[in-house]
Amino acid sequence: MSTERRLRLPGIAYGGDYNPEQWPEEVWAEDMRLMREAGVTMVSVGIFSWALLEPAEGEYDFSRMDKILALLHENGIAADLATPTAAPPAWFFRAHSEALPVDKDGRRLSYGSRQTFCPSSPAYRTAALRIAGEMGRRYADHPAVVMWHVHNEYGCHNVECYCDESAAAFRRWLRAKYRDDLNALNHAWGTTFWSQWYFAWDEILPPRVTGAAPNPTHQLDWRRFCSDEVLSLYTAERDVLRRAAPGIPATTNFMVNFSIEALDYWRWAPELDIVSNDHYLRSTDPESEIDVALCGDLVRSMAGSPWLLMEHSTGAVNWQPVNRSKRPGEMRRNALAHVAHGADGILFFQWRAAKAGAEQWHSAMLPHAGTDSRIWQDVVLLGADLRSLAEVRGSTSTAQVAIVWDWDARWALELPSQPSAELRYEDLVRDWYRPLWRAGVAVDFVRPDASDLDRYKLLLAPSLYLVDDTSAANLTGFVERGGTLAVGFHSGAVDENCHVRTGGYPGAFREVLGVHGDELFPLLPGQSVGLTGEVPQDARADLWTERIRLTGAKAVAAYADGPLAGVPAVTRHTYGDGTAWYVATRPAPETLAALMERIRQESGVRPECEAPAGIEVVRRRGTDADYLFLIDHAGQGAEIPADGVELLTGKQVIGSVTVPAGGAAVVREPR
Repeated sequence: MSTERRLRLPGIAYGGDYNPEQWPEEVWAEDMRLMREAGVTMVSVGIFSWALLEPAEGEYDFSRMDKILALLHENGIAADLATPTAAPPAWFFRAHSEALPVDKDGRRLSYGSRQTFCPSSPAYRTAALRIAGEMGRRYADHPAVVMWHVHNEYGCHNVECYCDESAAAFRRWLRAKYRDDLNALNHAWGTTFWSQWYFAWDEILPPRVTGAAPNPTHQLDWRRFCSDEVLSLYTAERDVLRRAAPGIPATTNFMVNFSIEALDYWRWAPELDIVSNDHYLRSTDPESEIDVALCGDLVRSMAGSPWLLMEHSTGAVNWQPVNRSKRPGEMRRNALAHVAHGADGILFFQWRAAKAGAEQWHSAMLPHAGTDSRIWQDVVLLGADLRSLAEVRGSTSTAQVAIVWDWDARWALELPSQPSAELRYEDLVRDWYRPLWRAGVAVDFVRPDASDLDRYKLLLAPSLYLVDDTSAANLTGFVERGGTLAVGFHSGAVDENCHVRTGGYPGAFREVLGVHGDELFPLLPGQSVGLTGEVPQDARADLWTERIRLTGAKAVAAYADGPLAGVPAVTRHTYGDGTAWYVATRPAPETLAALMERIRQESGVRPECEAPAGIEVVRRRGTDADYLFLIDHAGQGAEIPADGVELLTGKQVIGSVTVPAGGAAVVREPR
């Protein structure tokens, strides 16, 4: 996050996407009145307004936007002003049909929705920078504008385009990466396999549909290129806006949630003045509160500081097979959990529910039913909650545990032709995150090459299939200096080029873990094995096993049956001044929870406080006080030891605080 460009807005920002162009002007006055009633302090405007702002190429009509921004300013509501470049108008595509994206099968898509452009299109880039420049110059000094909202959800629909223009851009990216050395690319991609050797750069194409399994390094470099290519669109627009308004911070909304994995946000985050994120629940997830927490911790870690929740929903969304409504109190719990995990702003999609269009059945702050609705009542109550939490703004994390998260490792693990197609990176990480969340243990996320690992006591790498030598040495050094590291199965297997590390598994981590593996034994769906040793009775595991032998480590658990009966399944190794654990299978949730509890206790990590099951416990650390968030997801309520002031009610707390059933408490704890 920039140290120069900050959000000029006090307290916790509150609001949502505002699309007044969808409504007659007489509705706008009602919007202002109801926004004030709800406590709205900031709205995002202009996100999908390109066609109205530029009805023909080079012809602009800002009259509507001028009125909207003036109205917001008159009512004390700040504007997060968007560049409308996520949805080019029809006239653009009629003039530049070559800018439409081409899918993997070679079909050119049509316009008629959003993000229907090729990220490598010169015509699109020119048009996007032109409208961004016009908006930047016109509104640079407008008193309502406190932040630029660049584009919207980059890469949501069109991160990959396989057209000839994209192919040329891919080749330029490759030539820069490999320093114009085609032999270096051939060696990195292993192109002696299947006669894939390239003799000219123009022979290289995107990984389009072929008759057999594609080259894994080709695919991995393609994913890296696509992320960088879309990032270049963001930085180009941001730079245009910075030239016009150097003091206004810029953001774009990330999509760190269950369904999006196309962009390497570790590379993106340093380019944003303020990191923001969109988060939506998966209707079929029975523990969506864990996803809220995990994603919040990941975004906070990428930001290195508090962040903004740019979008979430008051109720149902419209783009899942079945879109469930939120249960009573769930929207409030979601919002407060985002604040607990570092958000300094809570915004929704959108302010007023649409009557028409593809998102007409998406919930909003002001629903179709209007103010005579549960959602509206909850929106007003949440506004009051956030006003009472104003002092929390700017406070940070207290984590002594970090989980290693890496997009390269994620992309590589989920490529075709793995030993098992059942491996899902996010599931493996969440398996390890879940017991820490339930225990009330604060968690950060880190890159494998992070330079500040020594501030943590415990480092977890649930899935690090791909790792380069520098990162492997970084994690090993953490253990040598006295830290505790736990590594999940199939980690360290390949280098940055997806080349198998020969000599035994788990590759880069054999020495620090004190084990040597010679064969992988993935399990079939529905298949499981028993575990024996220092594990709960009747412990079982599934998904994966591997044959390892001890080369310094001690066995904590072994397989009780199956083809590897008696072979170590969980090991512990003293290395340097620290300890390294290897979990060579996927233990059942209760077994994994017991194992994580032991590892955590041995490393000296304590929960934020003791609380009954179902109570989420998070602490944010401020300059003069800590803020203890207690959120009841079980609906039972609880008495939790605490002293200070409960901010949501303003009441003094001595000895303990009452967490209402299905509700929350936030205690200021003076230091």
